[in-house]
Amino acid sequence: MLVIVAPGQGAQTPGFLAPWLADPAFESRLNWLSAVAGLDLAHYGTQADADTIRDTAIAQPLLVASSMLAALAVFPHPSDAFTKVGAVSGHSVGEIAAAAGTGVLTAEQAMVLVRERGKAMAAASALTPTSMTAVLGGDRDEVLAKLAEHGVTAANDNGPGQIVAAGTVEELAALAADPPAKTRLIPLSVAGAFHTRHMEPAVQTLAKYATAISTHDPRTRLISNRDGQVVHDGRDVLDRLVSQVNSPVRWDLCLQTMADLQVTGILELPPAGTLTGIAKRALRGVETFALKTPDQLDDARAFVDKHGSPSEIDASPTWRLLVAPMKGTFTRAGQTPREAGEAVGTGEVVAKVKSLRDELDVQAPHGGIVVEWLVEEGDPVAPGQPLVRLHPNGGN
Repeated sequence: MLVIVAPGQGAQTPGFLAPWLADPAFESRLNWLSAVAGLDLAHYGTQADADTIRDTAIAQPLLVASSMLAALAVFPHPSDAFTKVGAVSGHSVGEIAAAAGTGVLTAEQAMVLVRERGKAMAAASALTPTSMTAVLGGDRDEVLAKLAEHGVTAANDNGPGQIVAAGTVEELAALAADPPAKTRLIPLSVAGAFHTRHMEPAVQTLAKYATAISTHDPRTRLISNRDGQVVHDGRDVLDRLVSQVNSPVRWDLCLQTMADLQVTGILELPPAGTLTGIAKRALRGVETFALKTPDQLDDARAFVDKHGSPSEIDASPTWRLLVAPMKGTFTRAGQTPREAGEAVGTGEVVAKVKSLRDELDVQAPHGGIVVEWLVEEGDPVAPGQPLVRLHPNGGN
């Protein structure tokens, strides 16, 4: 199985888009997205220095645009992607590119959302002096305990020995003076404490914009930063994009879901390298491909062909198909489980998936009529596996 991932803030480097602009189609699309974002993305991706593109309001639209356009370069006929891509995910702001790639948002909606996200997060960062520090190594439980002791948030949990702490400048200074055992701390050059309570003003701003955004359900598995679950409801995806701004990125759980899916190949969109580097350490034996320049496109397509497999949920909106949010054991919900031909109410819990870690409800966001169950009671299920097919009823 192939998973495509989109990087988050910090992956950008000066001039990383320069080779891509030799392609007239890429340049034309970037000009259009620049108009939507109100930023000269070609300039920022080719001529601006590191300090300039570190600005949150610039970095985030630049990253999302580059990932979306590189995906179009890999798949000149976008619908072809859904015959090959088993799952998609994005780290932090990369989730917006992932949502657009799976059809939840249009490219224009994605650019407006990330434009306002970057501006709102920059404004929130200006309220209090905050920052982030990478904590490498150490025992996970001891690291988390030490962060809590100093009032610091594990804003990015990227897997064993790779946690990014965030908080006020004073809190991080205290952590540096009293670090967890057997760790190395690296202060990061970022504008603020992303994915923490300090970003609450940005969440409030984005929530207002989100009410006006229409969505579609993902056309392939979309793995959420919040908890590593596969999300198959477009509105839920958008709500998660908003709330993720002040919630930790659980990339460790996303990696676990990829392992549960038995992924064989991970392709990272540009500016690539960070997420494939993490995957090499966390998912031993899984092949990775860091797409950095357009001269790699033929090799990238060969990589896609090698690992690709059809999506089980292509063109299956939520009202027609409900899927497992995680790996676990399937059971039907309720004292009288719904049978074929019976009606399911809007928001009704129709099934549960239980793992060693959690038990999650599977809801029918729009209700409907049960057409057929696709799994049996007690069956083991994989993340994103179809569970039941529904038909909309007259009231929905």
